[in-house]
Amino acid sequence: MTSEERRRKEAYLARKRRRKRRRTIQIIKRAAIVGFGIFLIVFGITRIFHKDAAPNEVQAKKEAPKTVKTEKEEEKGFQQKVIAQTPEFKVDLLTPNPYSRPQTVLEEVKGIVVHYTANPGTTAAQNRSYFESLKDTQKTKASSHFVVGIEGEVIQCIPSTEMSYASNDRNVDTLSIECCHKDETGQFTQETYDSLVELTAWLCGKFNLPVEDVIRHYDVTGKECPIYYVKNEDAWTRFKEDVQKYLDTYGTEPEE
Repeated sequence: MTSEERRRKEAYLARKRRRKRRRTIQIIKRAAIVGFGIFLIVFGITRIFHKDAAPNEVQAKKEAPKTVKTEKEEEKGFQQKVIAQTPEFKVDLLTPNPYSRPQTVLEEVKGIVVHYTANPGTTAAQNRSYFESLKDTQKTKASSHFVVGIEGEVIQCIPSTEMSYASNDRNVDTLSIECCHKDETGQFTQETYDSLVELTAWLCGKFNLPVEDVIRHYDVTGKECPIYYVKNEDAWTRFKEDVQKYLDTYGTEPEE
């Protein structure tokens, strides 16, 4: 074999080796691409199954206690403490009549309204008698569920299931308490104050009312009633604090 033939043969073999290497590289690249594609497909399927199974399970475990707690709270709602001992008061109901005891049923009690009689020096019995007289005089419509006297005596004039004529637009969903006083200032005696605190706290417990739902006639219409608590906001705040303190001291949790 001549040198020229040998050179051509070596060049041919070299080209053959290069083509083989390129094919090998191409095969490796294709295999790598196919393998990576398969990996992505498998990974995606695994993620889908994992998302469908595990996260919901974990989420349920995390959220379940919160859901149960919320349902219980919504079911239970606000629970005022209850005063077991009924305060001492005389039940002397008015005669049913259109002017002071219409016998309109209270569907719900949403508040307690405090008033003053604006008639200095009169007793609880005298104010009750005035309400009773309206069935005959027919001068106006007026009454109250309770009247607290200067000596702390309490008279119930209207059942707590019926409406009284005391608080204008709030007659339909509140209980009213008229309070006697000695002079024009409208300030209550200590005996009146103590009975009012006790009676108000007992009613809050009986009708499951927060102390925030104890209001003045003034808060309904702007009328200066009870005048002492309109002119002395701090005294009104202290009164409500004393009602809350009475509930905290003598109240018990309601039975389930």
